[in-house]
Amino acid sequence: MSTMTLLPVIDAAACCAPLTRDPLTQAQADDLARSLKAIADPARLRLISIIAASEGQEACVCDLTEPLNIGQPTVSHHLKVLTEAGFVTRSKRGTWAYFKLVPGALDSVARLLVTA
Repeated sequence: MSTMTLLPVIDAAACCAPLTRDPLTQAQADDLARSLKAIADPARLRLISIIAASEGQEACVCDLTEPLNIGQPTVSHHLKVLTEAGFVTRSKRGTWAYFKLVPGALDSVARLLVTA
């Protein structure tokens, strides 16, 4: 079994100024681009929305295929991208995988985009 390296979700403490206040370093720009790329897909945005709106901000993969009207392998791929980017975590319960929104993951990206 291979180990998975999670991409860092933008660390608001390391890069707390909005894009319009201070220039990003190359590393900060690379990290932000990776995070934005992970959520820059309509299916992934919907998955985040569904998970966030679920009780405890957690949802079973079995409940995520029907709302998107796409196959389970495609949903699993999108969830893997979101997991690797640090937006959701995955836990296994019996035969089902459950995905939970990482607290603050979206907030850290949003803070960089505000103009205040």
